[in-house]
Amino acid sequence: MAEEFSRFDLKILEQLQKDCSMSTTDLAEKVGLSQSPCWRRIARLKDEGYIKKQVAILDRTKFGSNLYIFAYLKMATLTEKQRDEFLREIQLIPEILECHTVFGEMDIVMKVIAQSLEWYQKFIFDTIFKLPGVQDIQSTVTLVELKSTTEIPLDGIKIGAQD
Repeated sequence: MAEEFSRFDLKILEQLQKDCSMSTTDLAEKVGLSQSPCWRRIARLKDEGYIKKQVAILDRTKFGSNLYIFAYLKMATLTEKQRDEFLREIQLIPEILECHTVFGEMDIVMKVIAQSLEWYQKFIFDTIFKLPGVQDIQSTVTLVELKSTTEIPLDGIKIGAQD
């Protein structure tokens, strides 16, 4: 459970989710603080792990990767060593953007970025089926991206610290 945040902390986090490239001076002005207290709050939020990293979000279509495919994997029971190997290997495959364990008929869901369906078919046989414990794969190809965001909604986060 998240700790209580000040309204300045939440404003800073909201602004950084929109544009993390703005200067501390500009950010401080937007949230109503002077530069030094704003910088200290950002440093604290990073130190406490609320800000994991700051990145540029690229337009995948500019690079020829225009398909998102969700791959649902059915897994065999893995030993601890095999599970560690599976986790290590998926971390090394850049086309796997996300990987989650799930409840239901399948065990794993992966979000894969693909250049084409032909590329994905080769990827399944050359990469995914070679991962430890993979028994079956079902895939869903997305047609149109209707919404994509990395912003976590902060409305409703308890404000407790005094500003």
